[in-house]
Amino acid sequence: MKEALTTGEVAQYCGVSFRTVLRWIERGYLRAFQLPGRGDNRIEVREFVRFLKEHDMPVPEAFADLALADHDTRRILIVDDDLSMANAIRRCLKRLDHDIRIACDGFEAGVQLAGFMPHLLILDLAMPGMDGYQVLEFIRTEPQFARTRILVLSGMSQAHLDEALERGADRVMAKPFDNDALEEAVVALLMAEDSPEQGAS
Repeated sequence: MKEALTTGEVAQYCGVSFRTVLRWIERGYLRAFQLPGRGDNRIEVREFVRFLKEHDMPVPEAFADLALADHDTRRILIVDDDLSMANAIRRCLKRLDHDIRIACDGFEAGVQLAGFMPHLLILDLAMPGMDGYQVLEFIRTEPQFARTRILVLSGMSQAHLDEALERGADRVMAKPFDNDALEEAVVALLMAEDSPEQGAS
């Protein structure tokens, strides 16, 4: 089975024009990634099935197995230049049984964002090169990430954490973190992932 679909294929399955599919992508209803150097949109099959189920649209027989799969699995991307810290965060969240990946800097985060399309980003602020603030600004200006939740987890001052909220983070936490508090924050953000409104706390 194919892992990704073109906008034309999605349009054909849904019985709409490809321009309608582009509008869904632009408005953040349907997550897509773009091919490097071309700009063509591709939609992961799992994301397409999620979209169909969310909007009470019939799932094509070819994707029936995915429709029956565990829909509670979410994608989480941890962005932290301290690999030991990133692994500690992943271990803390392991029992949630989600798909968790790590990016060690802002540039790698940008690459993974396009292909992985995380539901939640756990983001450090102080990183070499593209820092956490730049990652925040990038995500909040890209329509395909409109529903991606962002949890900033940083050892920087409260003033920096407050600035992260102003720049689009949904929630902030200070390092060192409490394992239970982190897990609770992640669960709350993932539960709110389908909500059209974003709120800071």
